[in-house]
Amino acid sequence: MTRPNILILMVDQLAGPLFPDGPAPWLHAPNLKRLAARSARFAHTYTASPLCAPARASFMSGQLPSRTGVYDNAAEFRSDIPTFAHHLRRAGYQTALSGKMHFVGPDQMHGFEERLTTDIYPADFGWTPDYRKPGERIDWWYHNMGSVTGAGVAEITNQLEYDDEVAFHAVQKVYDLGRRNDDRPWMLTVSFTHPHDPYVARKKYWDLYEDCKHLAPEVPPIPYAEQDPHSKRIFDASDWHNYTITDEMVARSRRAYFANISYIDDKIGEILTALEGTRQEAIIVFVSDHGDMLGERGLWFKMNFFDWSARVPLMIAAPEMPAGKVDQPVSTLDVTPTLCDLSGIDMSEVMPWTDGASLVPVANGAEHGPVAVEYAAEASEAPLVCLRKGKWKLNLCTLDPDQLFDMQADPQELRNLAADPAYAGVLAELKAAALARWDLTRFDADVRASQARRWVVYEALRNGAYFPWDFQPLQKASERYMRNHMDLNVLETSKRFPRGE
Repeated sequence: MTRPNILILMVDQLAGPLFPDGPAPWLHAPNLKRLAARSARFAHTYTASPLCAPARASFMSGQLPSRTGVYDNAAEFRSDIPTFAHHLRRAGYQTALSGKMHFVGPDQMHGFEERLTTDIYPADFGWTPDYRKPGERIDWWYHNMGSVTGAGVAEITNQLEYDDEVAFHAVQKVYDLGRRNDDRPWMLTVSFTHPHDPYVARKKYWDLYEDCKHLAPEVPPIPYAEQDPHSKRIFDASDWHNYTITDEMVARSRRAYFANISYIDDKIGEILTALEGTRQEAIIVFVSDHGDMLGERGLWFKMNFFDWSARVPLMIAAPEMPAGKVDQPVSTLDVTPTLCDLSGIDMSEVMPWTDGASLVPVANGAEHGPVAVEYAAEASEAPLVCLRKGKWKLNLCTLDPDQLFDMQADPQELRNLAADPAYAGVLAELKAAALARWDLTRFDADVRASQARRWVVYEALRNGAYFPWDFQPLQKASERYMRNHMDLNVLETSKRFPRGE
């Protein structure tokens, strides 16, 4: 068979509620809206874990963090875990990554044949939380509310510098693929760090939202004393008590966040223009790793199971998947088996290594099973698990009261039904299913053991000569542009696309 090319467009911390059926109408995102019009749009997609590294390891492998061992932003992603890049490369694909994937450990490829940029975040064990010290806040790398108090306009930031580079290399790679010097099908993953905080945007995009009517959260801040126990831990971990957050700061943060969605839309437009200009066709996947609370309930960033944190956009443009809205809850774990299914790979070679399911049948009307989410990183003191089945969402943690929400009647998750006798049967059924899936005592022990090992190893490796694991992109300058071992006539012809027009 002729295997299709695949372009994966990944963003960071983009909240799913802003994509109820593609981008919300008021968002300035023309390129994503055009993509949405020809995509299967999974309106209720959940991350496998609402934090960068565990979410991305799960996205690539189709395995939950309890299976990958990538519990937090400093847990090693083992080299022996198959990813969609491995499956596709094994099937004859050339595989490349431009941008962020937050791999931790000495393997910085995980099936990619080529990486075009370094990562934006460190690859070592330095960001390891410690369950042995409940309530500890590690100031040099934990989130704080400075992202909110400092929200505004800038023409260049650390994050903008990174995504400018990611887009540039992605466009150049698309042009290079268009020259067809390699006959293999290709899979290119382009992964941006926006609209992740800090909430700072270029004025060009900031100005688009001057009259935006969505600068205040839908759910106003809930007093700290009335928050659930895990939300209190997030407030504490974010150093919320040492900041005064005004309505103006909230509005500026949300405005910059929306502006950065438009910035990313422009970058995606550049890539899609290059794809069209080189007359290439590809399956296109658009997805985020996790969401952002954006001030809803007074919470920011992620690290919890509320929909603004745990729900993400997912759109797939493929001939086998009819364009339209799909309301069934699905998971980012499903992307790996979906890509393999669309590529004609023998699924018996894929399914033993994934907790997900192909979305090709789901886009065509088939049922999807319950969706699982896990969290075991900073702001937690024991693992949290979530099961979304139909309209119900169940959250469990051995430290906290159960949470049960009816997501149809209560999409803002303001009424916990777990203690309501009228819902005792629903709670019992879902809790039995969750506890059949998870051994929470074992999960907690595994996380603690992993953290303790990494604290020993990291301290040792930072003592004396330090060998970094951060990916170092290599460019062979002697093979670029024109050099004297090349024939200029051949070079100029081979680099031109299209030729002879």
